Amino acid sequence: MQAIRTQRVADAIATRIEKLILEGALRPGEKLASERELAQRLDVSRPSLREAIDKLVDRGLLTAGRGGTSVAQFLLPIMTPLANLYRDHKNAAGDYLEFRQWVEAQAAQAAAERATEVDKAAIRACLADMRKAHKSKDSAQEAQADVNLHIRIYEASHNFIVLHVMRALSELLRDNVFFNREHLYGRAGVREKLLAQHVEIGEAVIAGDPERAEKAAATHIQFVFGTVEDIQRDDQRLECSISRVGRNDFLAER
Repeated sequence: MQAIRTQRVADAIATRIEKLILEGALRPGEKLASERELAQRLDVSRPSLREAIDKLVDRGLLTAGRGGTSVAQFLLPIMTPLANLYRDHKNAAGDYLEFRQWVEAQAAQAAAERATEVDKAAIRACLADMRKAHKSKDSAQEAQADVNLHIRIYEASHNFIVLHVMRALSELLRDNVFFNREHLYGRAGVREKLLAQHVEIGEAVIAGDPERAEKAAATHIQFVFGTVEDIQRDDQRLECSISRVGRNDFLAER
C-alpha cells in the first residue's frame, strides 16, 4: 500500500512541475532548488520527489546531473541544426524577420486582449529596464532588455506554443544566427527609434488596445527588417572596398 501512495505523490509532483514548465513559470535552462530544499518547500518526501524528477527527466523536460536538476532546453536540440543550416544563408535574416512580423503582430494583439494585471506589471518593469539600459548607452544591456520585453509579450499572449517556440528562437539570437542584435543597437539613430517602438508596443498591451498593439509590433519588425538590410548592404560595400585596397596582393609586380 505504501508503494501505491508514493507513486501517486510522485505523479502529483511531476504534474505540478510539468504545468509550471508548460506555462513558462519554470524556464528552459533554469536550475531547480536542491532535492532537500525542494522536498521541504513542497512538503513531500525526498524519494517521492526523486521519482517525480526521474519521470520528467525520462520525458525530456528536466536534466539531472552532478550540478543538480535543471529545466531542459527541450526545443534547442531541434532548432539548432536548422539554425546551423541558416547561419550562412543569405536569406536567413529576411526569412526570420518575416516570420517574426507574422508572430509578433498576432502575439501583441493577443497580449492586449488577454494580459492579466500580473502580466502588465511585468511589462511595466521591463519597460523601466529598457529605459535604464538606454540611458546607460550599453548596447549589450539594451539588446537583452529588448529580448526580455518580447518574451513578456509572448507570456502575456497566453499561447504556450508561441511562448516556447519564440523563447527558443530568442536563445539562438544570442549566437547571432540571424543577425547581430548589438550591431543593430550600435547603428546611428537606431537606439532612440527602437526604444520608442518598444514603449509603444508595451503601452498598447497595458492599455488593452489590440489594434494599436498589433500595428505597433508590425511596424517595429518592419523597421528592424529594413535596418538589418541596410547594415548588411553597408558591410558588403565595406568588404568590396577593402578587397580593392588589397588587390595588389593578387597582381604581378610591374
